[in-house]
Amino acid sequence: MKNGIQLRIKGKVQGVGFRPYVWQLAHQCALNGDVCNDGEGVLVRLLETADIPLFTQLLYQHCPPLAHIESIQSLPFQWDELPEKFTIRHSGAGRMDTQVIPDAATCKSCRDELFDPANRRYHYPFANCTHCGPRFTIIRQMPYDRPNTSMAAFPLCPECQQEYENPADRRFHAQPNACATCGPEIQLCDKNGKVLAVHHQALEQTANDLLNGKIAAIKGLGGFHLACDATNFHAVEQLRQRKHRPSKPLAVMIPSLDWLKDQGVEVTESLRALLESAAAPIVLIQAWENSVLSENIAPHLREVGMMLPSNPLQHLLMAQVNKPLVMTSGNASGKPPVLAEQAAFMDLANIADIWLMHNRDIVQRADDSLVRYHAGKAEMLRRARGYVPDAIDLPAGFENSPSILALGADLKNTFCLLRDKSAVMSQHLGDLDDIDIYQQYQQSIALFESIYRFKPEYLVGDMHPNYVSHRYGNSLSEQLNIPMIHIQHHHAHIAAVMAEHGIPLGNEKVIGLALDGLGFGDDNRLWGGECLLVDYASNQHLGGLPPVAMPGGDLASRQPWRNLLAHLEKFVPDWQAKPIASALAPFAYPLLQKAIAKKLNCPTASSAGRLFDAVAAALGICPAQTSWEGEGACQLEALALQSSVQQHPVTMPVVGNQLDLTTFWHEWLAYNAPRAERAHAFHQALAQGFADLALQQAKRYGIQQVVLSGGVLHNQLLRHLLIEKLQPLEVLHARQLPMGDGGLALGQVAIAAAILKKNNQE
Repeated sequence: MKNGIQLRIKGKVQGVGFRPYVWQLAHQCALNGDVCNDGEGVLVRLLETADIPLFTQLLYQHCPPLAHIESIQSLPFQWDELPEKFTIRHSGAGRMDTQVIPDAATCKSCRDELFDPANRRYHYPFANCTHCGPRFTIIRQMPYDRPNTSMAAFPLCPECQQEYENPADRRFHAQPNACATCGPEIQLCDKNGKVLAVHHQALEQTANDLLNGKIAAIKGLGGFHLACDATNFHAVEQLRQRKHRPSKPLAVMIPSLDWLKDQGVEVTESLRALLESAAAPIVLIQAWENSVLSENIAPHLREVGMMLPSNPLQHLLMAQVNKPLVMTSGNASGKPPVLAEQAAFMDLANIADIWLMHNRDIVQRADDSLVRYHAGKAEMLRRARGYVPDAIDLPAGFENSPSILALGADLKNTFCLLRDKSAVMSQHLGDLDDIDIYQQYQQSIALFESIYRFKPEYLVGDMHPNYVSHRYGNSLSEQLNIPMIHIQHHHAHIAAVMAEHGIPLGNEKVIGLALDGLGFGDDNRLWGGECLLVDYASNQHLGGLPPVAMPGGDLASRQPWRNLLAHLEKFVPDWQAKPIASALAPFAYPLLQKAIAKKLNCPTASSAGRLFDAVAAALGICPAQTSWEGEGACQLEALALQSSVQQHPVTMPVVGNQLDLTTFWHEWLAYNAPRAERAHAFHQALAQGFADLALQQAKRYGIQQVVLSGGVLHNQLLRHLLIEKLQPLEVLHARQLPMGDGGLALGQVAIAAAILKKNNQE
């Protein structure tokens, strides 16, 4: 006869103070037994008593701040030797089936200690506890114990060891636990690596240099930042020039929410909660009048990215400067953020004036996450630090899916691991065409597979034959001798939103509107403005934008005027006799006209992104060569939002199953109005055209749900107009994941799992 109970607890239960929490509850309930971490989560073994149901109930009710219980499975257990008390056992290994915890912003208790002169961690820039601090960025393998992290190089001093071993202490088994005696330390260096100052003096000198207009490279948790005084136009401009970043917006770290309120910004409870969350993302908010921020922080845009300090080093630095700092990714132009000190000295040699370093390794890259805040709601634009690697459960019907590795897209790359129905998305990595990012991508996949003890049974990638991820997947498929499944780009966009919203496998189909720059279509041409009939296992093309030449191929993605030329050549044959000709006068376009006519290096694409570029070029609001993806489109939206006029004569009617761009261009070019009104008219016409097409197809197929996805739909104005015009249909779009390529990998695993399940049933 069994004399005990074994509780298998899964979820976010390692590295969050869960074992001491269990220990305290067991003592409270007078239970005997033990608890340990292992590869599957937390295992509790108890001597059977009548109080176990109460204990299980309390486990759910009072979880530590960073913990989340996914499930508790109870099984009989036989004790060979009856326990006389409750203890914490050493961790075990085994199959990995628990969640790794994202890095968490410094908690209030640690912040209080940081600024308490009587506390032994006063001004110590690496203070943490089980409620906060680095997790994902320091882990090398599971289980999450100190020897398996970059803290293995820092043996605990007696006082820290005592905290670490005391279940009643909030630092019990806090793996990064440290103090000034035994932990990492900071130092300030010049460009040659010469140490200029250490400890708090390094912070003071860094603050003084920043206030005097210098640029600092600062080693963080998941990479380096470049910092300068955000109120100093010259310092910001110098950073832009040195980094070759002429106009892309820069993130700003502010000292506190009180600073934001003093600027006249309304800090709602939902905005406060987002900025002060454990994830501590950059939050895009509406720019405000009379801002002390330099005007070149986010030129020509109506939003600015704000963030609060998220680790002790940042808290100490912001307390010293007491004013906003630019805090942007520490990378040279065209390179990924640096992770190692030698790379920082080399890559940032022509950008930074000083280097604030520390001696703890960064194991995992984690950029700052980026979230847009609007009308009380948050929208994910870049998912990284603070959110990764939180697992995402796929909806009902995906249970018992095979192990699948989805390789994502080539731009804004993330990859995804699926086991059973639990999907783990990687952090944002970037453009795989860059060799350094491609190497980080391969290293991150290997590390994720190691951490999760994950062995894929299938690989999934984009069907574009020229994608780096496509070729890598094919090579890996041969190497591992496992199947590779190729997924259509826009199908994956729509499926990712379906999965986020919990649409069950086998449910009714949806109408999908996928608007982005480029993706390889089922007909072997480039798509980017499509209406689709979608379920997880299949998609059918229903219409969208007409294909238009991209003169010079990829060059058209960086030079908006080329798209204007292509649209005029196709839809306005007499354009050279019209005023619009002046927009192309500065460019040598006659040769391109011939190339378009002869179809030389002019692939066609039905791209919403390239249409935005063409309109932005026609209005003269973007440079001849953009310096960041979406620059023309973002400036076009910002301009449109200045319009007070809602009525206009511009339309984009549906003819057959395509939006009529001939009508649009003739009406829009004839619309004699200020630029803001013309920009707004374009947004309205595009939204009305796609809404009419979706409503037409929804009626045809008897569908009530429309799913919006693709990077173009991060445009708030366009999305708002679409939702308004699609009534009475239910409209879904992503919030927890990016609608651009950063969310694509989730759609890839959902589609692959659905196809495999369908094939097994046939």
